[in-house]
Amino acid sequence: MNDSATDGDAQRDPLSQKLDFKTKLAYGAGDLGPAITANISVFYLLFFFTNIAGIPAGLAGSILMISKIWDGINDPLVGFLSDKTKSRRWGRRLPWMFYGAIPFGIFFFLQWIVPQFRANQSDNIWPLFLYYVGIGVLSQSFFTVVNLPYTAMTPELTQDYDERTSLNTFRFTFSIGGSILSLILAQIVFSQIADRQQRYLVLAAICTVISILALYWCIFGVRDRIRAFEAKRIQAEEPASIPFLEQLKIVFSNRPFLFVIGIYLFSWLGVQITASIIPYFVVNCMGLKESDVPTLLIAVQGTALLMLFVWGALSKKIGKKLVYFLGMSLWIIAAAGLFFLQPGQIILMYVMAVMAGVGVSTAYLIPWSMIPDVIELDELQTGQRREGIFYGFMVLLQKFGLAFGLFLVGNTLQASGFKASVAGSPLPIQPESALFAIRIAVGPIPTVCLILGLVLTYFYPITREMHAEIMLKLKERQEKKGS
Repeated sequence: MNDSATDGDAQRDPLSQKLDFKTKLAYGAGDLGPAITANISVFYLLFFFTNIAGIPAGLAGSILMISKIWDGINDPLVGFLSDKTKSRRWGRRLPWMFYGAIPFGIFFFLQWIVPQFRANQSDNIWPLFLYYVGIGVLSQSFFTVVNLPYTAMTPELTQDYDERTSLNTFRFTFSIGGSILSLILAQIVFSQIADRQQRYLVLAAICTVISILALYWCIFGVRDRIRAFEAKRIQAEEPASIPFLEQLKIVFSNRPFLFVIGIYLFSWLGVQITASIIPYFVVNCMGLKESDVPTLLIAVQGTALLMLFVWGALSKKIGKKLVYFLGMSLWIIAAAGLFFLQPGQIILMYVMAVMAGVGVSTAYLIPWSMIPDVIELDELQTGQRREGIFYGFMVLLQKFGLAFGLFLVGNTLQASGFKASVAGSPLPIQPESALFAIRIAVGPIPTVCLILGLVLTYFYPITREMHAEIMLKLKERQEKKGS
């Protein structure tokens, strides 16, 4: 009797049923557009500003810094508003994605246009600067409008622990696959189109169409499940939000977390500085074509993707610290090699790219794997689980770190005398000072960041033994509560 009643409830309640493959696939597709557009922007937007739009490197870095800082600021605003959205038909998240998808694509595309007034006001760069700042702020705003509600949708699709893990597997498959797909598209477009400005427009247009279609695939693919959740959701009084200053007090009173954010900041700076300078290094220092840049980047990204699984398995046997030291050591060797690399040493360049990719994977993997340890220590000390505060601060730091890295690269190039150029004119011969600055940015600067990350990792206080003790004490506390 009870079993049949349970079966009947499962039939009446769609949320009690397992997610089907089509729904999981649709959910994963929602991260394809943000991954493609973000990857293309990280690798090419600074290069586009200086070598196609003719913006001085320092101002180009400032454009990217302003838009990224705004991106960090608007996250909590969109998160708060999407939480308050009420729609029985679409739920809280889908209206944001539905109405934001097309503007998201349009403003991403507009970043890759050189306005006509550039040709008429060659001596006045400020109208162009203001154009890209405005478009950049709008582009990052709509990126948040579609991406933040998307990431918040997981617990609304299923309340099952294993199902959520499965959902995120689909999501990150599309995310990493989208990053590699964007580089493959760049390789094809750059090899087929000779005009330097036209190739970026075509690439941006293709990425825009794919991104918008993937978002609508996600929206309509998960809509029925979201409707079921919305129909069942109980309108309860939400707990009071923790003031921002109180959040800061929480994170800064957790000593291991300070180590983690330091490790993550220096790792992320190394990744972003390397990513933004690689196109300059390939074209100006190695004497290759722009169409050769995606191939090198695919070598780095592909290696990083494969090594994620290797490092993940190895960390269980030898620990997170040793994995980080091994990966970063290889990356430091690669960075030194790139600094001394000369034109013609192409095979050696790809060897260095693969070695860098091995290290890049640990920069993504290890800091994020340390965060759960920090959260469990905080739970032991306070009796509360506050994942949102710790993860939110990490994401904010990631965006500010990216902004600072791009600003640093742009201003380093400008201080060295780097010559900007516009589409339709041949690339200028860069002075030795600019070539040396590019080599400094691809080698010593990331190396300093990585070494600082290694130092912090060495002193990171949560060891495997300490973590086992934390978990044992938490288990004992739970058993006392249950008895």
